[in-house]
Parts: sequence; structure tokens; C-alpha cells
Amino acid sequence: MAVGNAASSRAEHSRNEPRTTANVKPVTDSNSSRAPEQEQTSPFRIAISASFTAEPLRAPLEFWGRRLNSRFEVRFAPYNQIPQTLLDGGSEFGQNRHGVNAALCRYEDLAQFEERDAQALARLEENARHLAAALQAAPAKLSAPLIFCLCPASPAFAGDAACAASEARTKEMLRQALSGAAGVQWLDWAEAAALYPVEAWYDGEGERLGRIPYTETMFAALGTALVRRAQALSMPPYKVIAVDCDNTLWQGICGEDGPGGVALDGARKSLHEFLLAQREAGMLLALASKNNEQDVFDTFAAHPEFPLRLEHFTAWRLNWGSKAANLASMAAELNVGLDTFIFVDDNPKECAEVAEGAPEALPLALPENVDELPEMLRHVWAFDHPVITEEDRQRSARMSQALEFGSALKKAASLEEFMAGLGLRVDVQPLETERLGRVAQLTQRTNQFNTTAIRRTESEIQSLLERGGFSCYTAEVSDRFGEYGLVGVVMVQERMSELAVDTLLLSCRALGRGVEHRLLASVAEKALDQGIYTVTVPFRETAKNAPARQFLESAGFGEKFEENGDTVYRFPATELQTLRWKPAAEAAPAPQAAARPATARRFVEFGRMATELRTPAQIVAAMRKEARAGWQAEPGDGAPSNEAERKLARIWSELLEKPVQKVSANFFDLGGHSLLAVLLLMRVKEEFGVELSVDEVYSGALTLGELAAAIEARQLGDLNPEEYQALLAEIEGLSDEEVRALLEQEQGEK
Repeated sequence: MAVGNAASSRAEHSRNEPRTTANVKPVTDSNSSRAPEQEQTSPFRIAISASFTAEPLRAPLEFWGRRLNSRFEVRFAPYNQIPQTLLDGGSEFGQNRHGVNAALCRYEDLAQFEERDAQALARLEENARHLAAALQAAPAKLSAPLIFCLCPASPAFAGDAACAASEARTKEMLRQALSGAAGVQWLDWAEAAALYPVEAWYDGEGERLGRIPYTETMFAALGTALVRRAQALSMPPYKVIAVDCDNTLWQGICGEDGPGGVALDGARKSLHEFLLAQREAGMLLALASKNNEQDVFDTFAAHPEFPLRLEHFTAWRLNWGSKAANLASMAAELNVGLDTFIFVDDNPKECAEVAEGAPEALPLALPENVDELPEMLRHVWAFDHPVITEEDRQRSARMSQALEFGSALKKAASLEEFMAGLGLRVDVQPLETERLGRVAQLTQRTNQFNTTAIRRTESEIQSLLERGGFSCYTAEVSDRFGEYGLVGVVMVQERMSELAVDTLLLSCRALGRGVEHRLLASVAEKALDQGIYTVTVPFRETAKNAPARQFLESAGFGEKFEENGDTVYRFPATELQTLRWKPAAEAAPAPQAAARPATARRFVEFGRMATELRTPAQIVAAMRKEARAGWQAEPGDGAPSNEAERKLARIWSELLEKPVQKVSANFFDLGGHSLLAVLLLMRVKEEFGVELSVDEVYSGALTLGELAAAIEARQLGDLNPEEYQALLAEIEGLSDEEVRALLEQEQGEK
């Protein structure tokens, strides 16, 4: 994604096609699964249902699609029909198979009334409760995640004390109702507004004319917040933040200034606090710095006041080698992909070298003015975490357990003896609703031990489970090194003669313990409990899941065959239920995975976005610049010739998305319609400070030149166009001497 998997160095997910043989089909419908190593062929759809006219969102949404190197398809449900859109399987939401659905509601729009009395507010609150119920029920009917945003009310409504109190109560009710609803994301506009503040956000004339309550800048802010959340929900997550030390984590050079000579200024203290918050959200922290190791250790020891301490870092490479090579080394140590790394450094040259030597990683250079660092960090989309699970909060501690496991394994006298004393416990249970977020997260994160690499959202999983015939089981694991939490998932579908595995995955930190053997054996036990004697496991090869194939090959029994590019393993359940880990010498030899090129990755400039596109004003300016690129009128007969005509031609070009070259051009002949006409009135007011009437714009014969003349006439004192043209003709007929005489006379009268 970026959205649609256009994240930096991220491959875009794609939908699985239906398969023709029932007993080898991955257990999903073709509309609800995505394979990460295949190029997405269909665009990422953003479906919007709003209580107001939301079509002005199209421009910022499509703008961000281009920035994220992703194809966006923006669709709008009928005006002010949010409950119907949520619950109708044939609606824009119901038909969205790849993307996100966004419900945007102003509280005051939930009921229409003349007076804002107690009775009217009671009706509003009752309607809000019905909306909450529809939002809770909708995910079971939808394949795409749902984002809900309670958008700002009009100043008149918000300025009424009783109305504001009613809205505050409703907001809290909605927040609580949706907090436990799987597949629904609450987008808090107060938080979004803190990131993207807009001073002039309300347009009363737009609301009166076309129920368009917000300015272009406000729609840009709202669209950006939506895309940012959709991006975070859809892209494979980053897992590790590797950070430089000197002049990055602290001010100064510890090897030259000495451990006590470095300092922590305000900007870098905010970096410490930011990294700690990221660690709490599940990111692993690492150090990658050209230093003597002991100097760095001594620096942390000399500064107990630092928010970050050495113990917060899971891995480090403190040497004089290439940082790109050091990142690759840490990726191997942590058993994660290099494409899950974010690298932070004050030196743009070091970032450029990482971009060259480790192109999968995301390098971020500190801003030249370090005081801008806190604001920049808030606008790096790659750091967003829309869902944080308990496993996320424990990730650093559990990774330390995994590293301790690896260290102990290397020291063991024999592998068999080590495994016998491991004290492994694998608890396989049916999926509990509160663990749905974690299961969806694992389908998105897990690459190495993942038999089909199908990526799913909470909504997709819940929808499958509620259709019947589909089951999901989770595995929680512990051993003598500690508890690893929910690290395994298996999804199956009962067929007439077999139990078909759709998804079999295990977090990399639990590999090498025999957990995968216990998990698949439990599937066989469940099959036998239901009188089923065959278990099938399709394997879909990706660039990273060779460990899953090796495991299936190591079983040493059953049969396999090829079907539509997948390898399908068919096991007798009676044998599979006895599957346990065996030393490699006794196991069937695992084949070498065929080499295949890495998937082409989409490049997203998160760093540039965080500096050049972090304010709504910057975003609007970039949108307008892009919209009019290549659409400048060429000089010649009939081309705009004065400032008003040129400005108006630029506005028309941006709204109509085509060049406007002649003053004789007609707005409606070029594709204008009623909504664009309202937007035109709003832009004219912004650009010229002139309020035109609807009749002045809606005339079917109105040309650009005539509208420009009407604007100039209004600026000159509300002359009508005929009077203005007559005055202009009179002025143009004067000689230079006569013009100078008139000017001198005017100056004398002043």
C-alpha cells in the first residue's frame, strides 16, 4: 500500500483469483484476500458516505494517491445516506473489495429542525444511537475496513451551549461504542486537526448553495487524514527503528567531546520521547552508529537523565563499517526483513548511502533546522500505528526472549537435548473476538512462515467467520524462556471429505521450537473430531516463505500436487495428528527454495512529505500547482489577456481538470456542472474577494471573458457588465495625453 500498499519499499497486495478445484482452493472468497508478493491489478477504492456534499474530497484523495504511487478509485455513496450505505450489501461500501470505506458525519446533520430546542437535541441523540448500532453491525457485511469520522459542526451549532453539550455526549457515546467494534476505525477529528490545523475551515455560502460546508483547505486536511489512516491500515508495517548516535540521539560527538561532553537539547529530547512511544507501540529500537562501542556505552552510563537508556535497544552495531551492511546484519539477527527498518540519521550523506546500499530500508534525515524535528516526526506516516495490541506492547521483551533462546541454543550440547528441556507449551484455541485485531495484524506482518501469504483485515476475517463453515484458531506459546503471546494462526474450512487449510502462519520469533508441528497436528485432531480424515494445505510461494515450504516438506508423509501455480499438500489426518519436531537428521530433507527476484517496491518519500506537505496550505498549493501543470494558456488570439482573465482561467483549469485557453470558453460546455459551479463561486470569493450570485454563474451562455468582466466590475463598485464594458471602451479610446490629464485631475481633486 501506500494505500493500496504503496508504502516506502512495500510490495502492493493483490486479490486471489478463484480456483477451479474445490479440494485445493484456499479457503476464502476471491474478493477478501490479498497476496503480498503480487502486483495489485485493481485500484485501491476509497468509498465515501457523508452527511454533507463530500465530492470536493476527490481532488486531495487522488492527489495523495499519486504521491503514494498508488491507483486510487474514489467513489461516493448517495448524499446523506450513511445508515443505508453501511447496511446495504449492494451499496458502495458493500461492493468495496479492496480499499477502505469512510463514513463522514456532522452531528447536526442527523436531524433537520428549525429550532435547536431540547426536543430536537433528544431526536439527534436518538438518531446517533441508531447510527452507532449500524456502525457496529456493518463490518460483518463489509470486506473493506471502515473509518468513521465525526466531522466539525457549523460555527452556529457549535456556538450554542446546549448543542455543543449534546454533541460532546454523543461523541463519547460513539467513541465507546466503536472502541470494541472489530473492523471499525475511529478517526478523531480533534486529533487530526492538531496535525492539520485550518484557520478558515467553514464556508457558509458553500453550505447554503450546495451543502458544501468546508473550504478547499479544510477538505484537503480531511482528505489527508483519511488517506493517512487508510495507508496505515493497509501497508505492511515497519518493525525496527535504527538510529544514529552523535548529533542524532544527542548533540555532540561522544568520541571527541567525551561521554560527559554531549548534551540533550529540546529537539533531541523529543526524539527520545518519540522513540520510547514507538517502542511502546511495538517497534524495536536499534543503534547504528560509527563509533567505538565502549564510547557509546559510557555515554549512556554518564547520562542517567536521558529518557532512552541502553536497555531500550534490542540490537546495535557500533563500529566503523557501512551502515547499510550493519542494518542488514541486524535484520538477520532479529530475523526480520530489511524492508521493515526505518533508519534515522542527522547526516543526509549517510541516509543516501543507506538508500543506495540497503534500498529496502526507509532512511530519514533530520531536518536542517533541528528545532523542526518534533513536527517532522509527527508527520512521518510510516510511524503511524492505527491498531496497538498487547503483543505490540510486549514485543521488545519477547524479542529479547527470542535472542536469549538463540544464544542458549548455540551453547547447547545437542539440539535434541535442548529441545527436550525447552518446556514448550502450545495452547490452541478458537479465535476470541477480542483477539481479532492481533490475528489480522499477524496476517499482515508474517512473511517467513506463512503458507499462503493471504493478508486480511479485521472486517474480512469477521465476515468469513460469520458466513459459516469457516473456523479460525490461535496459538499462544510459552517455554522456559518466557511467554511469547499469540504467535500462531490457522484458518480452515470444513468440506465434505477434507478439512482445507486456508492460512497457516507463525510469527518468526516462535520458529525453531516445534510450535508449527503442534499447530498443524491440532488441525488434524479437529478434523478427526468431525469425522474428517484428510487435511489439505495449499502453499503459495513468495520471496520470503521458504521456511513454510521446508516445514511442509519435512513431514515425510502424505502427497503433494501442483494446482494453478500452488503446491497442495494432502495429509492423512491420522498420521498428521502425531506430527512432532524431529532432529534434522531424522527429518525428510527439505528442498532448496528456487531463487526468485525480489518484488519491485514502490518508493514513497515519507521524509519529503513530512517537511514539504505537512500543512494543509502546502497541500493545497501542491494540488493546485499539479492541477494546472501543462494547462497554461498560450498567447494568441482569444487568450486571456488581463490579470482577472488569467486568474479565472487558472481556476477553471483546476476545477475542470483541463486547459482553458480562450476567453470565449463556456464553463458548462467544458464539463462544468452544478457542484463545480458552487466550487467556482467559492474560489472566486477566495481569489477576488467578490461574492457572485448563483444566477451570474449558472447562465448557460456565460463565457470566461464575461465572468472576468463581471468580477472586475464588482470590484470597481458593482457596475453591471454593460456599464463596465462601456467604461473600458471609453478608456481604451483615450490618447496617452488624455489619460495623463485625467490622472492629474484626479490627483488634484484628492
